[in-house]
Amino acid sequence: MGALDYLSNFCTVRSTSIRGRRKPMQTVEIKVKMDCDGCERRVKNAVKNMKGVKTVDVNRKQSRVTVSGYVEPNKVLKRVKSTGKRAEFWPYIPYNLVSYPYVNQAYDKRAPAGFVKNVVQAVSAPNSTDERMTYLFSDDNPNACSIM
Repeated sequence: MGALDYLSNFCTVRSTSIRGRRKPMQTVEIKVKMDCDGCERRVKNAVKNMKGVKTVDVNRKQSRVTVSGYVEPNKVLKRVKSTGKRAEFWPYIPYNLVSYPYVNQAYDKRAPAGFVKNVVQAVSAPNSTDERMTYLFSDDNPNACSIM
């Protein structure tokens, strides 16, 4: 039995050596300035023909392209840029996920409604707990804790 097992190793083909690892399913969001239906169609067709793309959603009002599938984000960005449009990864996050949305550099007038820029200062403020603790014992707070 040992000789047959040894010889069978030479006859079998391993699937991992032939096929590489599959890319994970991802959603890539890109900001692209689109003015007309032609621009929208050109960007959508360029991305739709890529290998591994499952869905392409174009929102011209927000200047946003959302691509879902087994793709690499940098390749999608490069393909969108090949259409002649200026493109970048989506720089905004939803307003309700940020603890300090009006911190310097986070609030952007060009951001779509309900979104702010994704900056580190907006997501985590270093002294936020200190400010809350001092407010608990403040005279300005009507529900303040009073220690007597």
